[in-house]
Amino acid sequence: QVQLVESGGGLVQPGGSLRLSCATSGNIFSINAMGWYRQAPGKQRELVATITSAGSTSYADSVKGRFTISRDNTKSTVYLQMNTLTPEDTAVYYCYVDAILRRYTSGRRYWGQGTQVTISS
Repeated sequence: QVQLVESGGGLVQPGGSLRLSCATSGNIFSINAMGWYRQAPGKQRELVATITSAGSTSYADSVKGRFTISRDNTKSTVYLQMNTLTPEDTAVYYCYVDAILRRYTSGRRYWGQGTQVTISS
């Protein structure tokens, strides 16, 4: 089994910054990719950023230049640095990992519990 624990959400003013963390643990054989989705009330889920096993990154156009996805030295924790935040960034942010567990022979997607990010003056 794999666990993903998110932290770092909260309330900030427009123009502020937040850093989200997502720590993974469990009987993981390999990780293919990690990333972040967000979902605001009444809107569809949006892919925000991804990082592959090779370290390549991609971003939604709405956050490009403001957000940075990264991982730690052990590659077990993924981060999302969010700068110049606007009210349009308000959402629940979910991290995910595409991983192969030792009990399986193919990759599956696992999700964090979500963390609320609110930008308001």
